[in-house]
Amino acid sequence: MNRYAVAAIYKFEMARMKRTIFQSILSPVISTSLYFIVFGSAIGSRITEIDGVSYGAFIVPGLIMLSLLTQSIANASFGIYFPKFTGTIYELLSAPVSYFEVLLGYVGAAATKSVLLSFLILATAGLFVPLEIAHPWWMLLFLFMTAISFCLFGFIIGIWADNFEKLQIIPLLVITPLVFLGGTFYSVNMLPPFWQTVTMFNPVFYLISGFRWSFNEIADVSVMISLAVISGFLALCLLTVWWIFKTGYHIKQ
Repeated sequence: MNRYAVAAIYKFEMARMKRTIFQSILSPVISTSLYFIVFGSAIGSRITEIDGVSYGAFIVPGLIMLSLLTQSIANASFGIYFPKFTGTIYELLSAPVSYFEVLLGYVGAAATKSVLLSFLILATAGLFVPLEIAHPWWMLLFLFMTAISFCLFGFIIGIWADNFEKLQIIPLLVITPLVFLGGTFYSVNMLPPFWQTVTMFNPVFYLISGFRWSFNEIADVSVMISLAVISGFLALCLLTVWWIFKTGYHIKQ
């Protein structure tokens, strides 16, 4: 493996975070703080506890997952789309660098930024509510698997998109609604039976449930089911990326 090529791509993408620190770091942290202020004050005053956990602590895993998913997709999709937009991707493709090394550099950098931001949001949440992580290793497992999966998904979107508008369609119109409707601010048991059934078809619901279990040991479904869902999505993204590189879809065409 060409470690120098991977390191060059990785460092270039990480340097972009420093140049856009307000958009990459400060904006998500401020948004999360506003969620705590608004939802913690407005809803938390009416719902003091859910399953024995304070409402503020209950929504922390969902808010981290919201930021993790959106930022993972945004970082990875823009990272690969911009070279396509400027035409520099052809220089990369003509270099002695394999597709795996290209993927490792771009997705690795995007996942690193997303995980760092998640830890920063976790620290910010600790300023508002007392936090306990019952299963830290499970928390890290869900965090890294989700970051890698959705960075791969963002990479696919960046390859698919042929304009800046398409980069925003799926994150804004699909992912964000799924996160909000996936139990970020409530337990699925609080919903009527019909909407509980509908929620079961939301894949993000399983990610939030498993991630919340690692914090408070509260889960709407078995943690093994949550792990199976994120593992299946990761495998599907890897298969899709393999097909893209094999066919040259939107890369060589």
